[in-house]
Amino acid sequence: MSTTTSPAEFKLPSRSGTVSSSITRRTSMSEDEAIPNTDSSEATNLLLERLRAWKHMCGNLEDYISVTAKIQKSQSKDHEKILKSVSDPLREGHHFSSSAGGVTGLFENIRNNSQGMINMYLETEKNLRSGVLPTLDRLHKEIKNKSKELQTGASKGAKAVEKARQLTQKHIELLGQNSASFDAAAANKIEQQHDPYLLRRGINHRLNKQVNEENSHRQDILAVQNSFQQFEAHVLQTIQGALEQFFQQVGGQLDRQRAMYADILSTAQRIPPDFEWVNFVVSNDATLVNPDSPPRTFSSITFPNQEHRSTQALIEGSLERRSRAVIKGYSTGYYVVTPARYLHEFKDNDDFRRDPAPELSLYLPDCVVGAIDGVKFNVKGKDVSSGKVGNAFHTSTELSFKAHTPADAEQWWSVIKDATRGLTVSSPTVTSPIASVAPSRSVSQHSQPPIYSEKEKEAEKEKEAGLPAAASPITDSKDFAPSPTSQPGLSRTASTASHFHTSPGGSAVQENQQKSEKSEKS
Repeated sequence: MSTTTSPAEFKLPSRSGTVSSSITRRTSMSEDEAIPNTDSSEATNLLLERLRAWKHMCGNLEDYISVTAKIQKSQSKDHEKILKSVSDPLREGHHFSSSAGGVTGLFENIRNNSQGMINMYLETEKNLRSGVLPTLDRLHKEIKNKSKELQTGASKGAKAVEKARQLTQKHIELLGQNSASFDAAAANKIEQQHDPYLLRRGINHRLNKQVNEENSHRQDILAVQNSFQQFEAHVLQTIQGALEQFFQQVGGQLDRQRAMYADILSTAQRIPPDFEWVNFVVSNDATLVNPDSPPRTFSSITFPNQEHRSTQALIEGSLERRSRAVIKGYSTGYYVVTPARYLHEFKDNDDFRRDPAPELSLYLPDCVVGAIDGVKFNVKGKDVSSGKVGNAFHTSTELSFKAHTPADAEQWWSVIKDATRGLTVSSPTVTSPIASVAPSRSVSQHSQPPIYSEKEKEAEKEKEAGLPAAASPITDSKDFAPSPTSQPGLSRTASTASHFHTSPGGSAVQENQQKSEKSEKS
């Protein structure tokens, strides 16, 4: 039998010395993965289970005091019920330290001293029910409320993290499917919404949201986790106070009973406030959130097909486009030509602020590209950015673009023209306005409209055969006039009319020749 003594000095282990483990290293290695192989609610479930352990421990102690109060009316025969109330091991007992000086040792001491308790008084029963039990009941309710707060707040954050991860995983898988389809059939048309470039930017948007949700949830769990040490110190201090009050109530009994209860009290008082918490952290450091680990960063994350060639733009940068409402003039946008042969228009190049859905999408093989007029060039096609239903109501329109410099215009025109012909590009171009695509033709200072090289060869063959030269099958009589020179390879020139060529015959060219002759005679 031990006597009441002051708490012994106890050197607590340092948290910083327990954070290194194989699980922790694996967790840090998976931080660069888009979808970490960890359960966002694992730490929350562990803390909830610990709260249940404290709640059941408090319930056990309440049972002990309550049964003690009841058997104050009887002799030693009834005192067996006290021993029975604490004979069962603590629920979730693995949460408490098995070494001496903890909660497990306290209950072992209670069992030993309960064997010797024999007589209880009615007055003692009354004092226990009015003094000690209400204190423990309030503590029990505090633990329950703490558990409800943790379960309500943390489960909401965990659901948000899982939802964000599922969205990211879904788009990563979609990018993988369409990247494989692009490699398998590069010449086939890819649906606008399946453009790997767009899918990759969509993953950026969703991955950024996922990281924000994960970091927010992590901060919530850390805040709760850090408050547990103080909360458990409060629980132990309340238990110590209740046991001290219990000791005072039963102190009027026989000296032997007094000594037993004093031993129970001293055992409880020797437990440092953070003894159980520190031992809990030591044994579960691989599961609990490490407060020293840095939060995740978007720049360190990689995902499959992130650098796939189909996700790299052939050319991108800012251009000005004339609004369909003439009075509004030109507006600046961010344009991209992708290996899937789409010309996409975006408001900006920011993937994080909003989902990077194109404002305008042109499938270039279905478009017609006009000539260059200084820094201007035209593209005629149908916007396919609205999906299959919206595309059915769209008609082909002529879009006027303006680059920052003639060199930029030449660069954009060359890339777009190659995409309309179905040509493949071995490597992406440098983002405009820095020119990285060599211009295929020079801009002439004359006033003739363009004659494409294929049509020039046909004109030379017809001239050698003694036949009149036929106009380009894509030349509109309202847009182009025949070249006044007989040189076969004319360069692109400035033109104030439309740059699109849709007329199938050569009568328009002859008509323009007659008009020019009349104007010269007049």
